[in-house]
Amino acid sequence: MVAKVELSPQGPQFSELVQGYWRLADWQMSPAQRLDFLKQHVELGITTVDHADIYGNYSCETLFGEALALDPSIRDQIEIVTKCDIKLCSDQFPGRKINHYDTSKAHIVESVNNSLSRLQVENIDVLLIHRPDVLMDADEVAEAFAELKQQGKVTHFGVSNFSPAQFDLLQSRLDAPLVTNQVEINPLNFEVAHDGTLDQLQLKRTKPMAWSCLAGGDIFSGQSEQQVRVRNELEIIRDEVGAASIDQVIYAWVRRLPSHPLPIIGSGKIERVQAAIDALNIELSREQWFRVWAASKGHGVP
Repeated sequence: MVAKVELSPQGPQFSELVQGYWRLADWQMSPAQRLDFLKQHVELGITTVDHADIYGNYSCETLFGEALALDPSIRDQIEIVTKCDIKLCSDQFPGRKINHYDTSKAHIVESVNNSLSRLQVENIDVLLIHRPDVLMDADEVAEAFAELKQQGKVTHFGVSNFSPAQFDLLQSRLDAPLVTNQVEINPLNFEVAHDGTLDQLQLKRTKPMAWSCLAGGDIFSGQSEQQVRVRNELEIIRDEVGAASIDQVIYAWVRRLPSHPLPIIGSGKIERVQAAIDALNIELSREQWFRVWAASKGHGVP
């Protein structure tokens, strides 16, 4: 079973693995099949689910909500994360001329109301600002958060892809702590381990959520020098630790970071979810971790 962990000192409890639903529109499941998949990973202990308003061209929250409506009791067993602030050019919004960000109070509140309607729930456990917005007025975001909290529509707040400075700016205006920063972490891209992002979260005893742990599949099929080096090293370590596949080594590599990231699983196949759970039993040595680091960088540590 997957354990529950404290996301931050004053934050919620999340499952130590998170089920991502950003590809839900591609899974070709009926509402009943979506509900069955949800129940299966909840039974395995993965109770936290990750969404965003824009996923699936604004359709994934609706698809999830349709499944949840078949058995509303499952809502009490899960923690729902969703995000807002990206505005996509889409047939849903034909008047838009360019993708852009919007962290205005009006847009945040509207996005939450839309997400609640699509998901068919009354409350979101954690709302994240999806991308840093250079036009973000931190005071205005704080006003939106306070209103949503007071109305009972959102319990906790966090960010995604924020730098330490951007995180601190928003936090300086809030009464309650931001409970996470959802960032990309994988053996091909782990700059957050060096730019202060993960250091800041460790300082605050706040766990990051890790997206794209498998680098969108590039580790498995990419042919660049970096991708080949990393894949070959992961295969060697897979044999050393007795893992069934290199994706299990990758999850163990991400989890080895001292900020204790919560990996987000992107697959809609329960056997792949189970494989990620099995990876919780794999522990990499420091040397094994740095061998992957060196394979990615193309050189050893200084």
